[in-house]
Amino acid sequence: MNILDDLKLQYKTGGMVQKLIFWNIGLFVGFSLLEVVLKLSNVAFNYFDFVALPSNTTEFLAKPWTLITFNFFHATIFHLIFNLLVLHFSGRLFNTYFTDKQLFGVYLLGGICSGLTFVSMYFILGKTSSLVGASGAIMALLIATATYAPFMLLRIPLIGIVKLWHIAFVILVIDLIQLPLENTGGHIAHLGGAFFGFVYIKFLISGTDLTKPISALLDVLANAFKPTKKIPFKKVHRNTTKKTVNSFQQNKDFTQKQIDEILDKISKSGYDSLTKEEKEFLFKAGK
Repeated sequence: MNILDDLKLQYKTGGMVQKLIFWNIGLFVGFSLLEVVLKLSNVAFNYFDFVALPSNTTEFLAKPWTLITFNFFHATIFHLIFNLLVLHFSGRLFNTYFTDKQLFGVYLLGGICSGLTFVSMYFILGKTSSLVGASGAIMALLIATATYAPFMLLRIPLIGIVKLWHIAFVILVIDLIQLPLENTGGHIAHLGGAFFGFVYIKFLISGTDLTKPISALLDVLANAFKPTKKIPFKKVHRNTTKKTVNSFQQNKDFTQKQIDEILDKISKSGYDSLTKEEKEFLFKAGK
């Protein structure tokens, strides 16, 4: 099995966390190569102009798809690797209690919530910037799990055993401390994603799953792209055995009826009253 076949197998058999990792890597590599090729052809192209979420509301309204696309693109290879490591960690924890469809729903809706928080806060602050990265969506997964199972025990290298809520609390505090220092937009997005993760679990506990529409959409897409199986032509063979059996049964019943009639005649008028044919028939039937 070559590397391509191995990757295909991993993608097919892996869960939603693995698929999200594949999508993020594939988009980063694919668009980076496209940008290099176009630059070598003297064509100016910056794909971030089409996928990054702008804080300017006018620009955002002109490119509403960026509210989703920014969650699947990253600025640098190091940005990508760090986020995917955290996604692997947070996603596995989330899958301990919830399904793959719920995971994708929280990832997508958490990312959208983080993006709306970014645009809203930058509008209030009067700042302009753009945002890429899955960290807000990943934060939604982590905080959702920590809200649902805060006392889940984890072993951290060089630290020891800690509770999940300890990790979530430390990350949130770091985001709050760094808000005015650097990457303000990114930390605002983290807090927006964390807020959705918390709200999602509270709604879920009360009986409302906010990811249900996403799950239903996934089912529709899965059925739409599922190859239809052709029903093979089946040749129908007529069963003649039953007819033979029925015919045999009918003959048997008719013979028995004749015997009964002859026996009745004997009981009434005696054997001598039988005709030659009736005597011969009774003799053959007796054999």
